[in-house]
Amino acid sequence: MVYFVIMRNDDTKLRRRELLQTLKAIASPVRMEILRCLREPAVEFPPQVDGDPVSDGICADFIRERLGIAAATASRHLTLLTDAGLLIATRKKGWTFYRRDDRVIVRLAKQLKADL
Repeated sequence: MVYFVIMRNDDTKLRRRELLQTLKAIASPVRMEILRCLREPAVEFPPQVDGDPVSDGICADFIRERLGIAAATASRHLTLLTDAGLLIATRKKGWTFYRRDDRVIVRLAKQLKADL
């Protein structure tokens, strides 16, 4: 019985650690803007030659240009959001396209509502 309780506590601690990682990922005005812009990619970004804005996502260069930030800065922000599971990165023809993972975002909102 004690084993079950320990496992349950470890699971809770792991979930909280993952939640904190996700909250840290969105705790930036730039990263929040990336998520906001990617909510309606066809409206927020110009047409792309390769990749459908909705199913494939938006090219990292378009995101960088939209935000007016350096490539290395954009890469860091996009990596943090991807590592947190909030974005899905897809490689296509040498480019990386990013789209929101709305299932994860909805789950995060529900978890925050339940925990707070």
